[in-house]
Amino acid sequence: MRKALIVAPSWIGDTILAQPLFKRLHEQHPGLILDAFAPAWAAPVLARMREVRRVIANPFAHGEFNLGGRWRAGRELAREGYDTAIVLPNSWKSALLPFFAGIPQRIGFLGESRHILLNRIHRYDAAALPQLASRYALLAEAVGTAAPAPLAAPHLAVDAQSVRATLSALGLADAPAPIVFCPGAEYGPAKRWPAAHFAELARRLAAADFPVWLIGSAKDAVVGAQIEQLSGGGARNLCGRTDLAQAIDLLSCARLVVSNDSGLMHVAAALQRPLVALYGSSSPAYTPPLSQQARILSLDLECSPCFKRECPLGHFKCLNDLSPTMVLDAAKEALR
Repeated sequence: MRKALIVAPSWIGDTILAQPLFKRLHEQHPGLILDAFAPAWAAPVLARMREVRRVIANPFAHGEFNLGGRWRAGRELAREGYDTAIVLPNSWKSALLPFFAGIPQRIGFLGESRHILLNRIHRYDAAALPQLASRYALLAEAVGTAAPAPLAAPHLAVDAQSVRATLSALGLADAPAPIVFCPGAEYGPAKRWPAAHFAELARRLAAADFPVWLIGSAKDAVVGAQIEQLSGGGARNLCGRTDLAQAIDLLSCARLVVSNDSGLMHVAAALQRPLVALYGSSSPAYTPPLSQQARILSLDLECSPCFKRECPLGHFKCLNDLSPTMVLDAAKEALR
């Protein structure tokens, strides 16, 4: 393998969980050139991975088929001379691009009956490989062999000049180091700790003279404003005021991150920040933060993980009953 293309996932967290695969490929193939075909919103994460040479923007919207557009994009990529493509999503359409590009070796999971599109097809035992990161890492190996263990930890590079520029643009001081809350979760409400709980935690931390910043996308701006108001100003709402690259810069400054199971949680883990990760409808057995500095909080109720966007029982107990006191205790342990 000399020059390879990764067809990356659509989710930021999944993209970070693919980095152990990238590290393994470089370990197996010294001098490998590795590019990624990825949605524009994930590009800032891949740009911070030293294993990736460049990011090629995926122009197709989530769920968009556009056969003609994929054929044209594939023919454009054919000029790059990739000898290998690794397709991380399981959809049929995601395997079309390397097929149209004529890339000789096309690797991925069987997924949606992709026998024609892929020519090195893996299958995995879900019980043997419960973690998504291990499943991705399996694609570096020969068919029928085991995934590497232990996995290499994800790591995002930090640029000090970029961090200073981000702090200056937002009027933020670099000291004292903040505690950062990530109150959003793109997947849905069943993964979001209540705003009132975040606000109560912010009040308690602010009383101990810890600055608290709220970081998230524009979609999180409303809940960020709610937390800021309920906390009596104990938290500063920055949701919607940063792009992803700036959010990475701010997370790199944190003395502690408290986050829902979200893309930013995985960013914090890859930055090796002390982390309290809150799980409700999702499972830490499937997508845990790959960091020794992470503390996972989950009530492990009988009804969870359900992997639903909304609570199917309507009570959201998996997160509502996860009290601010429980999270504060975990935060104190992390801060120690």
